[in-house]
Amino acid sequence: MRIGILSDIHSNLEALNAVIESAKEQNVDEYICLGDIVGYGANPKECIDIIKGITTKIVAGNHDYGVCGLTNISYFNDVAKKAIEWTKETITQDYIDFLKSLPLVLEYKEGLFVHSTPSSPDSWNYILSMYDAKREFKFFDQNFCFIGHSHQPVTFSINSEEEIGVSIDDTLICVDSKRYIANSGSVGQPRDGNPKASYLIYDIEKKIISFSRVLYDIRKCQTKILNAGLPPFLAQRLEIGR
Repeated sequence: MRIGILSDIHSNLEALNAVIESAKEQNVDEYICLGDIVGYGANPKECIDIIKGITTKIVAGNHDYGVCGLTNISYFNDVAKKAIEWTKETITQDYIDFLKSLPLVLEYKEGLFVHSTPSSPDSWNYILSMYDAKREFKFFDQNFCFIGHSHQPVTFSINSEEEIGVSIDDTLICVDSKRYIANSGSVGQPRDGNPKASYLIYDIEKKIISFSRVLYDIRKCQTKILNAGLPPFLAQRLEIGR
């Protein structure tokens, strides 16, 4: 079974469509969404509809919960707050109810799926370093934990001696003697200097994690953001992947 793992779509319809097309070409059997379907971009309703149409395995991100009032957005930066408020005004109550219904954590097969961290899913902390990862490995028992939130595609590993490894390789063959935390990167707003949409595929039988980067129509997405009256920075950052 090949699972397509998507995160941080952020209302970017062009990127989401391109990623799903890529995943179909790579024979993905099912999808799991790690949250932040909305925020930043101009197509929240369309992105929610697409995700609901391809999977029921969805966890909440901080922007999803921000829109439906389950997370205090006072700590969000100004452009993120403006996008949250715009999204609230744009979507209808049924979409808000859907976001409110999303769980923080999903356990499936031999994996744990969460937007931010297994230790405290609703604190919206980041796993950015080997130090962060070593701490988080203590908070789940599964062999794999898949995360999003940082918009950085990366895989951390730990062995029986609690030695931490890190990989940014496109393909990682996993071994039974290690456990893994893999960040799928962002579909709709990459921040690793590569503007291509990011997602990963986990092959359960072969135990292979593979990352894919996908070209999409950035200009079209930028135009929609500007036409919606959202902060121009949200359009500008897409072309540099920051």
